[in-house]
Amino acid sequence: MRTTEVMTAVVVRRPGGPEQLHLAELPRPVPGPHQLLVRVRASALNRTDTTQRAGGYALPPDVTSPLLGVEVSGVVEAVGVAVRSFEPGQRVFGLVDGGGYAEACLMEEGMAVLMPEGWSFVEAAATPEAYCTAHESLLELGGLGPGQSVLVHAGGSGIGTACIQVARAVGARVFVTVGSEEKKRRCLELGADAGVVRTQEDFAPVLARWTDGRGVDLVEDFVGGAALERNLASLRLGGCLLLVGLMDGMRGDVDLKQVVLRRLQIKGMALRPLPLEAKAAVTRRFQARWLPELVAGRVRPIIDSTFPLARVAEAHRHMESNASFGKIVLEV
Repeated sequence: MRTTEVMTAVVVRRPGGPEQLHLAELPRPVPGPHQLLVRVRASALNRTDTTQRAGGYALPPDVTSPLLGVEVSGVVEAVGVAVRSFEPGQRVFGLVDGGGYAEACLMEEGMAVLMPEGWSFVEAAATPEAYCTAHESLLELGGLGPGQSVLVHAGGSGIGTACIQVARAVGARVFVTVGSEEKKRRCLELGADAGVVRTQEDFAPVLARWTDGRGVDLVEDFVGGAALERNLASLRLGGCLLLVGLMDGMRGDVDLKQVVLRRLQIKGMALRPLPLEAKAAVTRRFQARWLPELVAGRVRPIIDSTFPLARVAEAHRHMESNASFGKIVLEV
């Protein structure tokens, strides 16, 4: 017989493909002094989940949960003794260090955000990773502003769709690379100025034509080494390459002369390995800058599809097929 101390969670039987994902009964976590215990209602998929499942992602040293899932929405069940900002029964969403693929997970008080009235749990779960990443990379690291331009790779991804909207909201021009004509069409509907289908054209010469040979101020890249040289060639004088993911290459050759003579910058970013206070600051910046925009409907999370927790393997297969546009969300 089940008790409140037990929960259903997704576990990885052994590193490998989606077939290694299974439901299991695990002890329900107990919140620490500054933590919330959240009854999870939805958890969004991220590429790091598939990499971790396959055994290719080393967890940061301070991550205590080996379970998948880094962004959730749900209802506060209990709070730690030092928590002052939240109480049981409130609807919250935010980033977690792991454990989102479960009926309950722990969330640090500084990472939790109250859900706005009228939001669904699916919408809320699909929001924090995409918009925190878009804000931190494009605005905090890249300094993107009115009249500037950015190339966003994987424009149809969850983060890519957020980047398009964030860049447009600050008055920048947006170019994208995508995997199909349909994704290109949908990116243009979101506000992208132009797009390249990766299988049809090389983005670098096309972007040069679009910018009259000047290049863009920023490149938002989730690919890594495979596109490094072309990314650098696509930047204007003093431009910045933002490395936010390494899906297609952990290493790459760099023409250092090009970097020096054209005063280029290369910056990397990942949210999960940051110290807690730094991640809490990311959450505060997201809440101040983008929560009002999201509530007003001026920007929005793009939802591709939802799956029940029991069909998590199917959800992972869908993500790895690269057929999705926007976020894939598990409903718990």
